[in-house]
Amino acid sequence: MNRRQFLASSAALLAIRPTFAQEGPFRTKYFPISPGIGLHDLTPAPDGTVWFTAQGKGLLGRLDPKDGTFKTVSLGQGAAPHGVTIGPDGAPWITEGGQNAIARVDPGDLKVTLFRLPEKFASANLNTGVFDKAGTYWFTGQSGYYGRLTPKSGEMTVFKAPKGIGPYGITVTPKGDIWYASLAGSYIAKVDLANGNARVVQPPTPNAGSRRVWSDSKSRIWVSEWNSGHVSVHDPADGSWKTWKLPGERPRAYAVYVDDKDKVWLSDFSANAIVRFDPTTERFNVFASDKANANVRQLDGRPGELWGCESGNDRIVMIQTIAAG
Repeated sequence: MNRRQFLASSAALLAIRPTFAQEGPFRTKYFPISPGIGLHDLTPAPDGTVWFTAQGKGLLGRLDPKDGTFKTVSLGQGAAPHGVTIGPDGAPWITEGGQNAIARVDPGDLKVTLFRLPEKFASANLNTGVFDKAGTYWFTGQSGYYGRLTPKSGEMTVFKAPKGIGPYGITVTPKGDIWYASLAGSYIAKVDLANGNARVVQPPTPNAGSRRVWSDSKSRIWVSEWNSGHVSVHDPADGSWKTWKLPGERPRAYAVYVDDKDKVWLSDFSANAIVRFDPTTERFNVFASDKANANVRQLDGRPGELWGCESGNDRIVMIQTIAAG
């Protein structure tokens, strides 16, 4: 084959090669919420809205990104909500630490239903929750607990965590496994869905401060490490670990989220930024907030969008992750 034939063949191959959505340009948009409302966590809903917890005022809110408007509903006397996730029923489910209960809010009439923890776990300090493939809701409590709730029956079981205090972030893998992270215990754990037992897996970095966890498409567990400033990944298939330190001096990795392209997003309190990590190139991109003290406590998303709560500024932030079509 001569050079002309080679170029023609290459051009033909390029012409039939599938095209993919271009990443970026990573445009950022902010949505101000009420000053002093105390934003904490959020989750995008299938209808395009975004649910958020307002821990400072005991509220759950729903943002409409189309025009920036939002509505709130009180979760009850003394409420102090932390995490929120969308259930199989399309409703937001909340770890409601103030009333020591799991709360469900009907997306239609905003009716609040509470599933209270047993009295002997009155100081569970509820943190985050997630649904497994069977529709069971699993949750963590920083005082040293994790538990499960069967929504249909209302049956709840609370377990004492190995090593005591610390259970924080929680995730479900594509395989259906449940993993949680212990901030104070500096470990991650896999929960046996049948008997509820938790098997501790120790990260390679001592006293890492494993804060939140998120699964990628391969059921690997990504961990944001608050104390070490690392992002780590554990592959349960072979037991391996990899770890990278976030850029800058003394990073403090709080939240972690893995998007639909298996890119890893973190919030770094020290850098006042959201950080994107590409596991393929092992490169970081830093997206600094345009206001000081952003303190992004939760990250979540949907295809093309990364969402976070700036708890320090009572704003919601969205980063566009693919070029607009």
